Amino acid sequence: MLNAHRLSFRFSPDTPMLEDVSLTLEAGQWLGLSGDSGAGKSTLGKLLAGYLAPQAGAVTLDGAALPKSGMQPVQWLPQSPELAVNPRWRVGKILREAWTPSDAQCQAFGVQPSWLSRLPQSLSGGELQRVCVLRALAPEVRFLVADEISTMLDPITQLELWQALKREAEQRQLGVLVISHDSALLERLCPKCYHLRDGQLTLI
Repeated sequence: MLNAHRLSFRFSPDTPMLEDVSLTLEAGQWLGLSGDSGAGKSTLGKLLAGYLAPQAGAVTLDGAALPKSGMQPVQWLPQSPELAVNPRWRVGKILREAWTPSDAQCQAFGVQPSWLSRLPQSLSGGELQRVCVLRALAPEVRFLVADEISTMLDPITQLELWQALKREAEQRQLGVLVISHDSALLERLCPKCYHLRDGQLTLI
């Protein structure tokens, strides 16, 4: 279980981003998170994955703090994949940074063998996003924070990506927090959804 207990975070003393926010994500659960731009959705996602430290409260995994080093069991996937990769590395090295996916897994996510020798800037945003999602699925990973990962994709690619991720998550009982402005997408993927506004979560 991934648990956020009474988290608070602010970038400046006068601007609270999150105030006393609690959230629980179970293994195998798909949970949706919506909210206006600037409401703090990505900030909450980064807190859950250990990219940011809460100024109050705690994030725990099965009752223990997130590890400070090594492979992180909670992976945050950003909207812009080019910001999550080393532009000097070939795609094959990026993909195998943490683990080596099987040929079948590459095929399921539409990652083509011809991409592996190329630099990331030679791929489209959708192609690079597929690589980043697959890279995040190392065996040690138990939870994913998918932060607007399909916003830039065309409808067909979006569907293929979510179908592949859904199959992988079901096989491994991964918990997934889906952050999106797309209410139809959240309704389709997530039985339970929250809305973030004024630093507070509301069940919708």
